[in-house]
Amino acid sequence: MHNQVPADREMKEDRLPKRSLAIAIALTTVIFLAEVAGGLLSGSLALLGDAAHMLQDVAALLLSLCAIIIAERLPTPRRTFGYHRVEIGAAIFNGIVLIGVSVVIVYEALARFSRPGQINSTVMFSIAAAGLAANLVCLYVLHGSHDLNVKGAFLHVLGDTLSSVAVIAAALWIAFTGQTIVDPLLSIAIALLILVSSFPLLRDACSVLLQFAPRDVDTEDVIREIESVDGVDGVHNVHLWSLCSNINVLDAHVWSCETDTHRLEEIKTAIKHRLIKYRIGHSALEFECRACGDCRIVWELRD
Repeated sequence: MHNQVPADREMKEDRLPKRSLAIAIALTTVIFLAEVAGGLLSGSLALLGDAAHMLQDVAALLLSLCAIIIAERLPTPRRTFGYHRVEIGAAIFNGIVLIGVSVVIVYEALARFSRPGQINSTVMFSIAAAGLAANLVCLYVLHGSHDLNVKGAFLHVLGDTLSSVAVIAAALWIAFTGQTIVDPLLSIAIALLILVSSFPLLRDACSVLLQFAPRDVDTEDVIREIESVDGVDGVHNVHLWSLCSNINVLDAHVWSCETDTHRLEEIKTAIKHRLIKYRIGHSALEFECRACGDCRIVWELRD
């Protein structure tokens, strides 16, 4: 009976990130659709640009939710790493689409400098204000979480909140001055903001697919960390890469003169514990007590 309360509390805490993200996705999707409709009705390119920025947030929130759900799915004999890489494929697709949308927005904005159109500032203001309200609700729902995926989603929504404020300011400017040139200027700024955030997304996703070492992990630091474990005499043939955005993988050959099986298990356990701070969730450690024949074979194949 006494163990039931902590278990229930743990289950509730596990559901919180998914529930928060689901609420944020629903709100953001509704506002995205409203901004698309409002941008077309009002003639505001800045509102359409903010809708594209909102689409980026929807994709980011979906990726965060998928990462949590996928992490709960157990591997199978055929899919030994599960479905973690689905996140990376979605990120690449998202990045390419957003770059294309940004280019279209910039092209249309440049054309409007020579032929400015009429803009309904009332519709523009109303939709942007609704978007701001939804973003503030999303920020409230997502704030305070210790989950890394939710924290990342919070930052995305924060950026879109600032974008909505800018659109509201532009709508007020147009309403009071009639100067519609602020609309294409703001749309270009939003498009550039989308581009600036899309290229790093593509770069990081491609780095994962090419199995580069994680950008935030120094391979030499990992090697020194392993070599600092008592009983380890050296480390070589180290391969470090990312399975997805929050899980790193390592395989390495560990040289140790220890011959006792229990002692080797203790060393392996100590190494795995030290690798946790580098977000290395999977590690394959091969212990050796003499020159590595496998490494020599690899270099011979390269030559």
